[in-house]
Amino acid sequence: MGLILDTSVLITAERLRLTPAQAVSSVQAITGEIAIGLSALSVAELGHGIYRASSEERRNRRRAFVEEVKATLPIYSMTVQTAEIVARVDGEQAAKGQKLPLSDLIIGACALELGYAIGTHNFRDFERIPGLTVIRL
Repeated sequence: MGLILDTSVLITAERLRLTPAQAVSSVQAITGEIAIGLSALSVAELGHGIYRASSEERRNRRRAFVEEVKATLPIYSMTVQTAEIVARVDGEQAAKGQKLPLSDLIIGACALELGYAIGTHNFRDFERIPGLTVIRL
């Protein structure tokens, strides 16, 4: 068993000025010593914050944080199997009238593909993905 961190956890860590290693340690204090990784989509979401920063100082701090995240955590790319999970879950949920945010669906599918849980502050969207174990952090 492992854990894919949702971007929300890392955004909170960056705002609290924690290092990625400190964020991982705080998560493992809750979950125990399990493997922790990141979906490549979370790198894009974190990178988005770099370009939205309101000051050069904040932009540089965020850029350094993202670089440290990439050096600290294994990052899992989207695969054909991930895409198939996204298609199945999105189609099944749409047939029930539920629309899931695509970014959360891709991150959740990454966790499902690996047999991992998702660790998040945004449990509302992730708990709607069937079969996904959601850990509230």
